[in-house]
Amino acid sequence: MEPSIRWITEKNIIKMIDQTKLPGTLTYLEISNYRAAAKSIKDMNIRGAPAIGVTAAMGMALAAIEFQNLDVEKFKIEMENAARIISKTRPTAVNLTWAVKRIQNLIENNPTSPPELTKLIILECQKMWQEDIDTNRAMGKHGATLLIDGDTVLTHCNAGSLATVQYGTALAPIRWAIEEEGKKIQVIADETRPRLQGARLTAWELHYDKIPVKVEVDNNAGLMMRLGKINKVIVGADRIVNGVVFNKIGTFMVAMAAKYHNIPMYVVAPKSTLSLNESEKDVKIEQRNAQFEVAEIMGKIKEPIVPDGVECINYAFDATPFDLITKIITEDGVFNPEELIQRY
Repeated sequence: MEPSIRWITEKNIIKMIDQTKLPGTLTYLEISNYRAAAKSIKDMNIRGAPAIGVTAAMGMALAAIEFQNLDVEKFKIEMENAARIISKTRPTAVNLTWAVKRIQNLIENNPTSPPELTKLIILECQKMWQEDIDTNRAMGKHGATLLIDGDTVLTHCNAGSLATVQYGTALAPIRWAIEEEGKKIQVIADETRPRLQGARLTAWELHYDKIPVKVEVDNNAGLMMRLGKINKVIVGADRIVNGVVFNKIGTFMVAMAAKYHNIPMYVVAPKSTLSLNESEKDVKIEQRNAQFEVAEIMGKIKEPIVPDGVECINYAFDATPFDLITKIITEDGVFNPEELIQRY
């Protein structure tokens, strides 16, 4: 499918698929300033660690365009403020801050005028956009070696084209195995409560690309494993630290069930997701609006499904220990978790 996000050079704007409207309607947002870019990340019009990283960088480009006529010192002050606003939108996914820091480093390492810096920032965003596509295809090629003809793969949340610029992380090995190697692969997508990214997004993009997919409720996964209907589990990651993988809430339970049933558990993530100098205690797990997302299912039902006055818990991510993970795939290859630490 087409890229989830683009930089439109003729208008100097960001054009992105509005993922909050899927699967019902394929619509696009046109973002013309960095505040709107930050809001699109916070409101999850765009989501997925690699995609929000590229969006963050493009948001910095929009800020540079806005402030390019200021003197150098004022330009840097405004860019620092934009960086703070964008970086605070989603606290767990490391790609976001990685992308913002990459633009900040470019500013610091190029002592030139704001207009010239703005040109360099836009070029850097376009470079990051292409890097993401190339990285995903490399991960797909490496990961496809772990799939055999006839596999049924369980995935959790959405780590496909919509979560990246294009092609995906967790879905990349599936795409490569089917499109490049002719293997027959089926996918089972967990619905992934509470925002239903598996049901709404993974199923939508795989069906769009004619890749066989079925959706199951999250608490069906263990039974499907027990019945022998799942061969592999592949998920993405929002941050990988020393010892654990942070991914969408529910990943930990899937990993425990896979371990019990001796089913390989694979994580596919670019190097930009790695933060191996950190440990689990260093990471803040985002908690989102529980009333809106849990009690009202994103406002899609007329009556709340939780009694009035009862508190809901809504962590957006969880931590899966390395000992539950079989392999981690990056653009550089396939690694045991311990090998990953040694490599990077």
